[in-house]
Amino acid sequence: MPKLIRLYIVNVAIGFAVALAFVVGLVALDVAQLRHLVLETEMGWLAGLMMVMFNGVVFAGVQFAIAVMRMAEKPEAPTGGRRAPRVRPVPVRVEVTAAPRRK
Repeated sequence: MPKLIRLYIVNVAIGFAVALAFVVGLVALDVAQLRHLVLETEMGWLAGLMMVMFNGVVFAGVQFAIAVMRMAEKPEAPTGGRRAPRVRPVPVRVEVTAAPRRK
């Protein structure tokens, strides 16, 4: 199996596992009455499945994106050249010519 396909499958599986843990946490903590919706209604299993699938798509995409971005080569340290001279701020006196506004 090509390395890229294996990378994708592994990271999607990790993303869906994180999504499942997230949904279990939402239901366990009863966020927005989700425990009642999922566990005590007739079609609650469908709501739970939809939450896992939709969050799984998002988390899997994020997980794969992170894995791809971590594959980038680290930049080499700069070699040679001169350092830029340090610039020091110098205070400048400015005279005020307008009178202050009165309320």
